[in-house]
Amino acid sequence: MNAQAKSTNWALFALAVAAFGIGTTEFVIMGLLPEVAGDLAVSIPKAGLLISAYALGVAFGGPFLALGAAKLPRKAMLIGLMGVFVLGNMGCALAPNYELLMVARIVTSFCHAAFFGIGAVVAADLVPREKRAQAMALMFSGLTIANVLGVPFGTILGQAAGWRATFWAVTGIGLLAMTALALWVPSHIEGGKHGLAKEMQALKVPQVWVGLATSVMASISMFVLFTYIAPFLRDVTGIAPHRVGGVLLLFGIGITIGNFAGARLADWRLMPSLMVIFLLTALALAVFTVTGSRPLPAIVTLFLWGGLIFAACTSLQARVVDRAGAGADLASTLNIGSFNLGNAIGAWLGGLVIAHGCQLIDLAWVGSAAALVALGMTVFSTGGMRRMPFR
Repeated sequence: MNAQAKSTNWALFALAVAAFGIGTTEFVIMGLLPEVAGDLAVSIPKAGLLISAYALGVAFGGPFLALGAAKLPRKAMLIGLMGVFVLGNMGCALAPNYELLMVARIVTSFCHAAFFGIGAVVAADLVPREKRAQAMALMFSGLTIANVLGVPFGTILGQAAGWRATFWAVTGIGLLAMTALALWVPSHIEGGKHGLAKEMQALKVPQVWVGLATSVMASISMFVLFTYIAPFLRDVTGIAPHRVGGVLLLFGIGITIGNFAGARLADWRLMPSLMVIFLLTALALAVFTVTGSRPLPAIVTLFLWGGLIFAACTSLQARVVDRAGAGADLASTLNIGSFNLGNAIGAWLGGLVIAHGCQLIDLAWVGSAAALVALGMTVFSTGGMRRMPFR
């Protein structure tokens, strides 16, 4: 391996470390809700709003942050965003009450979309064009590994030493990521020269908007079921509560594999691969309505489903970046926000379905329908838009 390749790998590793920290802080709160609620004397549903507020902060705060710093060099922007991340998590660890914890979570969320959005563009710029999606996947591997390792161990730490200890640990990861970014991300990466007007050009590209909408639907197809996966596994599949974590670990391994597999497919043939992925995702969720009631078939289906849905994420990110031109930073950030908007909508939609008397198993049908809508959008983006006058 030559010096240039080693330098690129270290830069991608630094981005992955940051992604690991961000992914951990986003999802670990789910496993610590009882501890947070008990310590701050609020109900579990009220504590759950910390998750929704974070997702909405990612969806709507990140793009404005990215636009506000459009002229900054990308390396400086990434380090600055991790500084916000560190301060936000310190605020979480020190928050004396629920209100200040909510503020700290929202502050932390603002750096999420902007970091992943700009980081994905940086990762793509570090490698030849035919390897762009794979480079993005290496960065996003930090997010998938956060689900495999960061969230379970963060939950264990929080349960043993108090939930604040988890946020102090994540703060340490953020400081480590800042150091790695400063050392290994090259300073000569293009960026910081387009400015606000050029970034806004991405909003004039219809393909970008279709890509963003597709990302929302892809995320809905995942989170309408995944938000309620713990009670599903307990009550429908019949898995003992103490074994649910092990099943989710396998799910995390599945999404990690899917992340890299999807990237290779995207670098090979992006749009045909996306169509196949969404079709198989819809089929997997439909099959889950049958296999979900038996432990072994349910675990196998979950593993496959996790791999499929995350294979789509990297491909969608690559698609939006490719179509945005000079507005890649904004478009990439908006796409991360779209995933989180779909997260919030999916969780809300799943709760609505349950509240109207449907069974947990029915959530898989809703997810399957959302995947089919994403498939239709992809087909339209590939062929139908060519015949539209606004293309």
